[in-house]
Amino acid sequence: MSEQAFLILAALADQPRHGYGLVTEVAAMSENRIQLRASTLYAALERLVARGLIEPERDEVENGRLRRYYRLTDAGAAAVEAETQRMTAQARAAKRRLARRAQQSAPRLGLTG
Repeated sequence: MSEQAFLILAALADQPRHGYGLVTEVAAMSENRIQLRASTLYAALERLVARGLIEPERDEVENGRLRRYYRLTDAGAAAVEAETQRMTAQARAAKRRLARRAQQSAPRLGLTG
């Protein structure tokens, strides 16, 4: 799963959101590393709808503009959970390797040659 797709799904985990809401939530969640353009967002939304991970919830007109709200499906929630577990396992593995590296490169005190 791409980082963008993961962040979009995660942004929908707590409540339905419309396009602009998703753009701002993804930016906040990624500490502004991911700035979704409208074309990128709507292409991703179409793919996520096609995969059954999200679905349109409602349309509202605000200031003369149509806003479509999307919500996370049960399959989408399961996908976020699975991806979160996968990333957590990868982070643990990386930390273990970094700890081994630190141990190997630590100065060996008290040893003489």
